[in-house]
Amino acid sequence: MTKRTTRGPDQPPFAFVLFGGTGDLAMRKILPALFAAHRDGLLAPDGQIVAVAQTALDTGGYLRWVREHVKPHIAGAPIEDSVWRSFLERIVYVMLDASQPQTYAALRDTPATTSGRRIFYLATGPALFVPICRALASAGLTEGSRIVLEKPLGYDLESSNAINDAVGEIFDEDQIYRIDHYLGKEAVQNLLALRFGNSLFEPLWRREWVESIQITVAEELGVESRGQFYDQTGAMRDMVQNHLLQLLSIIAMEPPRSMDADAVRDEKLRVLRALKPVLGDDIRQNVVRGQYHAGAIKNTSVCAYHAETGVRQGSSTETFVALKAEVENWRWAGVPFFLRTGKRLAGRIAEIVVNFRPVPHSALGPTALRPGSNRLTIRLQPNESIRLSALAKQPGMGMTLQGVHLDLAFDQFFQQNRMEAYQRLLLDVIGGRLALFVRRDEQEAAWRWVAPIIEDWATQASLPKPYAAGTWGPAAASALLARHNTCWPEEEN
Repeated sequence: MTKRTTRGPDQPPFAFVLFGGTGDLAMRKILPALFAAHRDGLLAPDGQIVAVAQTALDTGGYLRWVREHVKPHIAGAPIEDSVWRSFLERIVYVMLDASQPQTYAALRDTPATTSGRRIFYLATGPALFVPICRALASAGLTEGSRIVLEKPLGYDLESSNAINDAVGEIFDEDQIYRIDHYLGKEAVQNLLALRFGNSLFEPLWRREWVESIQITVAEELGVESRGQFYDQTGAMRDMVQNHLLQLLSIIAMEPPRSMDADAVRDEKLRVLRALKPVLGDDIRQNVVRGQYHAGAIKNTSVCAYHAETGVRQGSSTETFVALKAEVENWRWAGVPFFLRTGKRLAGRIAEIVVNFRPVPHSALGPTALRPGSNRLTIRLQPNESIRLSALAKQPGMGMTLQGVHLDLAFDQFFQQNRMEAYQRLLLDVIGGRLALFVRRDEQEAAWRWVAPIIEDWATQASLPKPYAAGTWGPAAASALLARHNTCWPEEEN
């Protein structure tokens, strides 16, 4: 039987109201994460889930939809019938049109929303964020509630500010949870533990010892069924201005005074504000944008981006970005941060690579002077791990050096079940913990940094550089690193 726990101080009663309750995000991520928390005994027994959508269903019909569409996405051990039934007992369904305030009476009058902490999760398009918040206010449902906003929060700095201004008129900043699921990943949490829980790395975590840092978030998937959305967004907005810049800020931040939400976010903000602007000729020199053409993924032919459903003919939307960033402060001055993300690449990988400088002089031959010989690799997906690469003597005569590594594979070292990112973040929302959520000023700083690049692309006649699906992107991304005497990890000999 699954072990259950009693409710503690971090398990308050709640009403989790999920807008977009029949959408892809609810099906693949949110409801499976809530089930995992329920299965592990981490939800209050009297906590309820209120799914909201326009689909003409009653609660019974919605539960049948959950069985058919959500259950296949639940990972882990086989699901016990009794645990599944008790999870379904938490769920009620409310049909309403999110854009029509007069329909919110059905939500207000639902018994589940009248007691406990109300949490409104907006798993919808950003165009609905403000109408939903205003309708909730009109229905008297906002006092003491929390609101969770999914990315993308706007299309640019102006639209992001417009949404934040409107939502901020209804909810206080400490009621607003801007979610970035990468911040909930176990390996990102371990990056904080690695840096601030050990004395070993802190003396080395600076420009004197670090030669460069690489952050990669690569996907094998294309745009799938999101062609129309993605064609209006692109990799810079979808990935760089949130996920990758958040990872960069965690890597480069100064030690916070504590792990309190604002202490952590203050330090991240300082990094984002210290990013050197990329302007004019620097954009052509240090930013690569690409778009995938037809190719093969795992021996299966896939179409080009411009042939995807929903994509405009002749679209110049980027599906790949590689760029060099610099943090202008005493710790990181002169250290390049290389960011890379793309769709239809050769592998599904998210990782951070810290390349330490080679020894200043080697009595052991040229191998010891090779860039990247000493390297820390923090893998976020698919298998979370930390690897420290070094050089050692190869057995036998002479002094031939060979690369070796020390590995920490979390799934092997820790035997207990690992918590998925969405599960951790949803529990933090329920428990009122803001540290892993993006504050408004962080978001504004990220938008300000990417804005000149996006604006430059809009005025240029050049198209994104082509790359075949199933490769690691345009050759220009490799040339970007070659100019700094380094390369992406998969390009090493």
